[in-house]
Amino acid sequence: NHSGNYAEAGEFFEALSRRTDAEPDNERVDPTEYTLNRALQKSNLGEFGEADRLFAEVDLAPTTDMVQMRLRRNFRAIDALNRQDFAGALDLLSAPLPPLPPLVTTGGGGVQLDRAITAGLNSGNSAAALQRTTDRERLTPEERAIIIDAQAIHLAGTAQRLGGDAAAAKAAQLDGLNRAVTVRDGRVTSIIRLRAQMIAEIGLAEEDLGNMDAARARMQEAVTLIATEYPETSALASARARYAGFLARRGENADARALFRDVVEAVAGQRRTLAGFTNQLAPYFRLLVADEAGPTRVDDFFVASQLLVRPGVADTQAILARELSSGSDEGAKLFRQASNLARDIERARIEGARLAQLPQDSAIAQQRAELDTQIANLGGQQAATLVSLSAFPQFRAVEQTSVRLADVQSALTDGEAYVKMMIVGDEVYGLYATRTDAQTWRAAIDRAGLDRAVDLLRGTISVNEGGRRITYPYDAALARKLYGQLFDPVAPQMASIRHIIFEPDGAMLRLPLGALISDDSGLAAYQERLDDPAADAFDMREIAFVGRRSEVSTAVSALSFRNARAAPKSRAARQYFGLGQNQPAASDPFALRARASAADGPDGGQCLWGLGEWNRPIAATELLNASRTLGVDQSTVLTGAGFSDDAVRSRADLADYRILHFATHGFVTAPRPDCPARPALLTSFGPEASDGLLSFEEIFDLKIDADLVILSACDTAGAATIAATRAAGVTTGGGTSLDGLVRAFIGAGGRSVMASHWPVPDDYDATQRLIGGLFTAPAGTSIVDALGTTQRALMADPLTSHPYYWAGFAVVGDGMQALVRPAGSLADAAAAQDMTGSARARP
Repeated sequence: NHSGNYAEAGEFFEALSRRTDAEPDNERVDPTEYTLNRALQKSNLGEFGEADRLFAEVDLAPTTDMVQMRLRRNFRAIDALNRQDFAGALDLLSAPLPPLPPLVTTGGGGVQLDRAITAGLNSGNSAAALQRTTDRERLTPEERAIIIDAQAIHLAGTAQRLGGDAAAAKAAQLDGLNRAVTVRDGRVTSIIRLRAQMIAEIGLAEEDLGNMDAARARMQEAVTLIATEYPETSALASARARYAGFLARRGENADARALFRDVVEAVAGQRRTLAGFTNQLAPYFRLLVADEAGPTRVDDFFVASQLLVRPGVADTQAILARELSSGSDEGAKLFRQASNLARDIERARIEGARLAQLPQDSAIAQQRAELDTQIANLGGQQAATLVSLSAFPQFRAVEQTSVRLADVQSALTDGEAYVKMMIVGDEVYGLYATRTDAQTWRAAIDRAGLDRAVDLLRGTISVNEGGRRITYPYDAALARKLYGQLFDPVAPQMASIRHIIFEPDGAMLRLPLGALISDDSGLAAYQERLDDPAADAFDMREIAFVGRRSEVSTAVSALSFRNARAAPKSRAARQYFGLGQNQPAASDPFALRARASAADGPDGGQCLWGLGEWNRPIAATELLNASRTLGVDQSTVLTGAGFSDDAVRSRADLADYRILHFATHGFVTAPRPDCPARPALLTSFGPEASDGLLSFEEIFDLKIDADLVILSACDTAGAATIAATRAAGVTTGGGTSLDGLVRAFIGAGGRSVMASHWPVPDDYDATQRLIGGLFTAPAGTSIVDALGTTQRALMADPLTSHPYYWAGFAVVGDGMQALVRPAGSLADAAAAQDMTGSARARP
């Protein structure tokens, strides 16, 4: 957590939580301290609601422990800094705490020992009491408290600098640094990173004060200090990126680009990401879109953009990686082996970098040579393991490898383009690539402007007012303006693109690209028609929506797109499996029992969805229609009490179907802001340990072999903005959302997922016409072509030409897979299954 690996830290917090639940009387585990650390982890991920809940949980356990009190103060202050509440951070840090007691005091003819030593003596453990004052490996509580107080001064200085008082910030950092190094004469290895942060902050204050030589020296000192003790780490990457940013601000662009590029290549080579590093890398992206950035700038931009993983995505991948690691099949064993090899390689690299800092002699040279041989051998083992792992969909869903631009370009076909949007700080960037061309640009709109524009457009599509879903006339002029602000540099090229693979970011996660307007044709006539009060503002048949001209699919990442394109076609022998129309909780004999059991959990049932959500099931009409269209002999439909989470997980035939269709509600956010997001599909309650939900971890463990998974009614949360948009398979902010469901289905063996940006409409049978129309497409038609055809049919109808009715569904993954296969190809798939035994045998 403190080294910047915020999502990965969750693995260890989860392990502590499980251990505490299993051994509530285990005195070796202090739940208060790890809950405090977990609160900070959630804050670092931007999950402030959960952080508030966890901090409040800590506050319920009063303490007089000097270390605990100081940790609570500092972690709360870091949380305030994460929220950019600089004044609040200073208030927290200035609150008085009891002074530190001396270890031993004398006077009045006697000696007084501190409480810890006294407790050791009273227990009869004199050796432990003596070790308490002589142990050179462990810091005493008083020493820890001194260091934590020094950190508090450092945090206050950071808040002062960010608030504009550089002189006070410099003085504070110097004071904090001087206090920190008083502990054991500064020979405390564990505070190296804190010292480096203090030194770098002094450098930033010197820069603000105009002392550039001093600033440069401090920045270099911080890098050197980290490199000596923590080479090959995220901490070093952060320090080097901070110094590169200083060089960029000084106009030393070539040196800055070179250093940034080294940082990015090192992290990419270690198969890591830089979640939370946006501010440090922002100057790099500004340099890369400049004309003088060099011939490799587009590829450099592309690689760097993949490392800045949104915290919510990092959190999702970490959870799914833990789920994969805990398994017992061959894929799980290989994944554990790859993880262990990666750690061994990292340890060896760190030791090699440490040795390189020492005075060189023959003994050191021999050790370095042995390490080089060890790293090469481990690397070979890891490469072979990863090749084997690549056959397993679960691994492909959690893999963090960066891909080169050429890898994505080679996966494209003629008439396709990969378009990536990216938010870095306050700036919006774009990347456009075809098989033969690529370019990057900075958009003519900033983050705040994009947020406002998307909010306004979403507010005309679907909003909840007093429990009713309301749609307003679409702001066509704004949709046209926003398209220009985002895509003007490549608008001529995009006009001829048949299929756009769009990787969104920021506010564009909440708005389908197809709902933007690409040119002015029909716009003036539409606006003029609206001058007539009797005109139908919802009739938008003449508008040049992007979705009218191009098919659009969504990518959650460049790697996932490339993997989807490379994945073999489904070998399932049957066409369709439809699931939905859960049994209402009011008539479900297992619902109340399941709810009573869940209420005994750690949150006391406060984070459970109300049973009323189960009392409005989605009718099975579209499932039955699809089954009839595709042939009842090729289809199965599961509804009512049979559609429980237990029943789905226990089915052995899921891999027999090319299309899985869930017509049920999806929970995409937590029921309260202070609860963890647990994305799930709503099901009936089962007779066993059922909770009426198919969670994304449970989906991840399913064995499917589907070309397409359809989630046709995903929102129940009632907020049709960020929460409902996560149905498209992507997430904003820090929370794990329906992004988890999409990745989970891909990990389970799906190639593509179709889901909705907002609650699907019932008016004019729009959703039934849209979904039902998919299955009437001729055999061999691609998923995006089939969806585009049905969307354009709705666009051509004055009753359903508003984007609310046709634009909500997104295809995530490889949209060029055939939606319906000819009967002959299914027979071939069945023969392949007969030869291999079962489709489930395929990794």
